[in-house]
Parts: sequence; structure tokens; C-alpha cells
Amino acid sequence: MFFHIVLERNMQLNPRFFGRNLRENLVSKLMKDVEGTCSGRHGFVVAITGIESVGNGLVRNGTAFVTFPLKYQCVVFRPFKGQILEAVVTLVNKAMSISFMYLYDFFFWLHLIPDDTEFQAGDMLNYTTSDGSVKIQKECEVRLKIIGTRVDATEIFCVGTIKDDFLGVINDPAAA
Repeated sequence: MFFHIVLERNMQLNPRFFGRNLRENLVSKLMKDVEGTCSGRHGFVVAITGIESVGNGLVRNGTAFVTFPLKYQCVVFRPFKGQILEAVVTLVNKAMSISFMYLYDFFFWLHLIPDDTEFQAGDMLNYTTSDGSVKIQKECEVRLKIIGTRVDATEIFCVGTIKDDFLGVINDPAAA
């Protein structure tokens, strides 16, 4: 799920970035450092939407760097067990781990895909149903359900299934 939350961070800035554009330099550095990162507590930071406050800078002893406390609003994505997502397949291999590009990777084991699906080697690695009607391959869009998550300090791992009703391939660009 996506959430709009307020977070805080101390940003260190080199004195060469001081001047008229101090605030813009802080915001630019914040976006570069924070967007696309993952916190186990909050999830993946998708975008910074605003700056609530920039505190007074504090010069660090022994260096010329100044630390500024920033409070900012951002959109974060945190997956939950039972959540339904749509993603793009980025990797298919024989061990049946299918990597999805959403904001992170999902992994599927053999018992989490339809029973009549088999691995097909060749130019384009894929999993195909016995009648050939469904093909899971790179670049196809898939609807999946998260059945488990594991949270670390800087990563979130998910296990998903495409075996339930209304899940599976929803768009295959190779078929078009």
C-alpha cells in the first residue's frame, strides 16, 4: 500500500553549497539520497512531496560540514500479506524464481504457479501452460498476491502467488 507520511533526516552539507540556493541544494541532496531507498520500518520511499521545515544548521567539530535537520513529506510503498499487485516480469529462470519490477523483487516457487505450467528453455525463457494459452516471460504484466513478507533493516522481501482466481498474466506484449 502507498502511504503519505512525514519523516525526519539530518543532512550534511559542504560549505561550498551555501549561498542563495542553500535550501534548493538541501532539497536536491535529500531527493538524491532518499528517493528509491528502503526502510524496513516505513517501506520504499517513492517520492518526496514537500519540505515541512529546515532547522538551523550545526557546524560539525573538526570538519567544515554543517548538519541541517529536515522534516519532509514523502510517499512510501509498504507491501502487506494478502495485497494484490500488478507488476512486470524482469527475470525468469529454471529454479522458478520470477523477479518482478514494481519497487522490489518477488519470488515464486513451483507450487505458487498453476499446476499445468512448465519451464520452456530457448531464446526466451518462460513458463507455459500445457495448452499454450498462457506464457509467463520477460516483459509480461502479471497480477499477483503477496502471501508472505520478511522485513530487514534496509530491505523488504516478498513471496507471492499467481495460482489463485483472477491472478496471473494480464498483458503479454509478445502476443500483441
